[in-house]
Amino acid sequence: MMKSKRLTWLIMSVLLLSMFSFNPFHVSAFNSEDDYPKYEMRAAWISTVTNIDLQPGMDEVEYRAWAESTIEELERKNFNAVIFQVKPTSDALYPSELAPWSKYITGEEQGTDPGYDPLEIMLEITHDYGIELHAWINPYRVTMASDSLDDLHEDNIAVKHPEWVVHHGSQYYLDPGIPEVQDYLIETVEELVEIYDVDAVHMDDYFYPGVDFDDEETYEEYGEEFDDIGDWRRDNVNELVENINLSIKEMKSWVQFGISPSGIWRNVSEDPTGSETNGQGHYDALFADSRYWIQEELIDYITPQIYWSRDLAIASYSVLLDWWSNETKDYDVNLYIGMADYKVNNNFDEAWENPRELPEQILDNRSNDEVKGQMHFTLRDILANEIGYQDIIQEEIYNKKALTPEIAWNGSAAPKQPADVELIREAGGMTINIKHGDEDARKFAIYRSEVGETIDYHNPDNVVGIAYNEGDSVSFFDEEVDFEQLYAYGVTSLSKTGIESIDATEVNEGNINQMKNRVDLLVDEGEIIDTTTARMIDMHLTAIDHFAETGKEDKASKHMTNLTQMLGVMQDQELISDKAKSILHQYANYLLGGWQ
Repeated sequence: MMKSKRLTWLIMSVLLLSMFSFNPFHVSAFNSEDDYPKYEMRAAWISTVTNIDLQPGMDEVEYRAWAESTIEELERKNFNAVIFQVKPTSDALYPSELAPWSKYITGEEQGTDPGYDPLEIMLEITHDYGIELHAWINPYRVTMASDSLDDLHEDNIAVKHPEWVVHHGSQYYLDPGIPEVQDYLIETVEELVEIYDVDAVHMDDYFYPGVDFDDEETYEEYGEEFDDIGDWRRDNVNELVENINLSIKEMKSWVQFGISPSGIWRNVSEDPTGSETNGQGHYDALFADSRYWIQEELIDYITPQIYWSRDLAIASYSVLLDWWSNETKDYDVNLYIGMADYKVNNNFDEAWENPRELPEQILDNRSNDEVKGQMHFTLRDILANEIGYQDIIQEEIYNKKALTPEIAWNGSAAPKQPADVELIREAGGMTINIKHGDEDARKFAIYRSEVGETIDYHNPDNVVGIAYNEGDSVSFFDEEVDFEQLYAYGVTSLSKTGIESIDATEVNEGNINQMKNRVDLLVDEGEIIDTTTARMIDMHLTAIDHFAETGKEDKASKHMTNLTQMLGVMQDQELISDKAKSILHQYANYLLGGWQ
């Protein structure tokens, strides 16, 4: 404990400095050659169907706590997006006029209202953590294998229109060839996009469930322009994909539309332009022509589910990675890769017993110029961290933050930089208050360096986090700061399509006001013994500030030097701690460097 002594003999030595800030400078004209990309999609699928990742029966408090802990953990692992399944069958995890409540939220009969809005809560929390939410829909699927039509709520579209439903295997599906089905599915997407501030709409790999789908009558009624039923089926899917994208863009041009098909389009044995593989291709088996969607730019991103190891001869990850990158290289469609986290240590083949198989697949993605990131299936496997594979990713690959990739074709204009940035040092970290300079700014990117160092906006080491623009003033809390270190921050604006502002707004702790605030904080932390000692330091700082404000930097420097000597005496007298002296000397030295 420091002794309570009063320095009565100290002569007021004064000094000061005006608020010292950097000039904003150009930050965007750069392509990083670092192994750690500044822009990279790192998404986690959150699967709600059959309650894969979602426990049923949670009340609002429990659900919010689960969502908060889940997103907090993903943000800690430096993920930047979630793919949240909101329509697992012909239902919804939000209040819908077009579909009943999903049973996967309550664990009760379909149509049971949970009493809260799971999507709205998840959206609020993801954006609070600077994470994108892509709303994941399964348009055609009506039931899972364990369900029957009798399990459906009366408001289910399959109950209202049983003539739209086809039984295939042990499940029921909406018939993609019926025009009214397509109209209905587009309406469900429009409802979703209109009400919720989602960043994207996402479809996965379920299209036609198989070649023996019972739709001959539909084909006879609507397929007269096609000689082949397969071509007609693919055209039905193409038409839905195109119309969903058009509908989204007419409502909110920046909202992305992405699809994650299975990993093989066609094998080379089926098409000379296919991949050197021998697995099931979705072109022939599911009637999904993903190459067409790419070439016609009907989607903003494609995420082929390359759920195989690099050693698997019939469907090598490496072979498919190269094939997909070649398919997307000339088009405005971002390529992400679907990662098979669920296969790690699950005896699918020996390669998955190696904890480095999946991490090294990510590194292969980074080595490929066309790949803009990856999406991981699924949440429970990410958190399970089988054989420590996620530790490797977190410590070696996702150990720096990354911004989600740009979608410039939906809008290439750069927003203005933030109008103002304010720092408030607190015991647990730093609060950064941001005022937007452009209402078109959707997010802010926060960068940090030590005071006195130039902020390198191209180095992902300096990215602290992302804050969504949800009002005139936005706050971001940086808890990863050293209490004894002084920092500078730069903040850029990001457009709705991910375009970064040309300039940054910068602010740092190296000024008198921040030094005064730190004195108060040091009192609260017990590093300065009492308020009397703090007031004495504050008086000197006020005088120094006066000299600096009136252009008398020589006097400000002289009195700041005297203050540093006084702090040494205070430390000797145990009125301030070694830590307090060290911190306040940092302020003094930085200010003196600006005046001398």
